[in-house]
Amino acid sequence: MHIAEGFLPPVHAIAWGVAAAPFVVHGVRSLTREVKEHPESTLLLGASGAFTFVLSALKLPSVTGSCSHPTGTGLGAILFRPPIMTVLGTITLLFQALLLAHGGLTTLGANAFSMAVVGPWTGYGVYRLLRRYDVPLMVTVFFGAFVADLTTYCVTSVQLALAFPDPSGGFLGALGKFGSIFALTQIPLAVSEGLLTVLVMRLLVQSSKGELTRLGVLVTGGRRDSVSEAVAR
Repeated sequence: MHIAEGFLPPVHAIAWGVAAAPFVVHGVRSLTREVKEHPESTLLLGASGAFTFVLSALKLPSVTGSCSHPTGTGLGAILFRPPIMTVLGTITLLFQALLLAHGGLTTLGANAFSMAVVGPWTGYGVYRLLRRYDVPLMVTVFFGAFVADLTTYCVTSVQLALAFPDPSGGFLGALGKFGSIFALTQIPLAVSEGLLTVLVMRLLVQSSKGELTRLGVLVTGGRRDSVSEAVAR
């Protein structure tokens, strides 16, 4: 997913940076408020960021100028809501660009918009929708992580198609080509990420019930996703 340094035309790189900036600013405010009001959440915030960093660093070659990998943003979005995950995801992308030459500074805005903005928001939206219909907690976690991963690559396909339209098919032709190539690797990766996120959530349910209850992931009493039932799932 990480679009490589210098791969996008300057106008596109700037435009995606401008599009991502308001979400990052809002996320910084949310993160600051969370840490100030609940300093005990710092450890779980760090773990969510580390989860994203490790998974998104596992890259596989894909479309020229990009790659495929898990994103790890679904977990943080479910735990702390998308605005905070936007900040954690953007920091992850920045560190990877500087330390691992994975992605780049000129493409940071585009990568942040796809992985740290759209991915968390869509994944969290699916998670909340399923919870509203009383779907078992771990099922909602799986689909939240799955969708967060997959939609990231859908947006990356759009970004690449806008920047490099097909000579004959234009934007739609390029979108079909980029999307089909990504799908070969990304659908299995999204399924794997969903299962791994469920495993991590099960561990958190067993070790951090109080924190998950405060965050609204677990609800005690009167609902199917109570603490005891969440562990069973």
